[in-house]
Amino acid sequence: MQALWMIAASFLFACMGVCVKFAAQTHSAVEITFYRSFISLILMFGLVRLRGVSLRTPHWRWQVTRGAVGFSALFSYFYAITLLPLATAVTLNYTSAIFLALYLGFAGMQMRRGMLGALVLGLVGVVMLLKPTFQADQLVGGLIGLGSGVLAGMAYFSVRELGARGEPETRTVFYFSLVSSIGAAMWLIFSDIHVVDLHSGLLLLGVASFATVAQLAMTRAYSRGKTLMSAALAYSTVIFSSLFGMLFWGEVLDASAWLAIALIILSGIAATHFSRANPAESD
Repeated sequence: MQALWMIAASFLFACMGVCVKFAAQTHSAVEITFYRSFISLILMFGLVRLRGVSLRTPHWRWQVTRGAVGFSALFSYFYAITLLPLATAVTLNYTSAIFLALYLGFAGMQMRRGMLGALVLGLVGVVMLLKPTFQADQLVGGLIGLGSGVLAGMAYFSVRELGARGEPETRTVFYFSLVSSIGAAMWLIFSDIHVVDLHSGLLLLGVASFATVAQLAMTRAYSRGKTLMSAALAYSTVIFSSLFGMLFWGEVLDASAWLAIALIILSGIAATHFSRANPAESD
């Protein structure tokens, strides 16, 4: 059942990506980020109240930092989706597992040989994946997609630190949504705002809804299943995204791109395994 929860989460994340790509036809990446964050903020406020979790926090600096980095990662990811094939953008964002392992190493965690091998493998995969991007004159999109992975890894490191300090997950997600909403709203003051009609409204609602339900399914999979298996199955988002890309936009990746994706997936799974604090926890 836990495997099914993770596969369901991956499918829903891919559905979110489809909604983002369609919504980008009428709305900017920052608008999509705002609506996704604001709707999530409303939902999380209701959940926090329902569970009786206090919003007062002694770690507000960490919460603000996590929110700011998370907002930057989310915007970069959505922007990359508008510029790249869906599977490519998703894969570059999923380099977050590799960068999280690096941040843990910088924070003092001992780097095992297996971890170093995973990082090298991931780097090779990224270079291979960006090579066809260069040839397709999509350098900016590729770098933004990779940047989303760098920032997402940093955000996950902040979440890990907040959890170690005893912050409830619902409170952390609430502040992430709050900071992201404020950041996007401030950006929108200096940007063009497009009218939301029924069609685009449903797409924007889909972005937020798919993301929220996917987060819940992913949390259930990680909390009740084997961590390494869940991490591996999370990459099925790339498969679903590729299928959606072919179905809706005729996007077809060549053999070298798929080989690069496979290397990044293997690297991410290995990084997840070797970055675990206690070797005895291995699945």
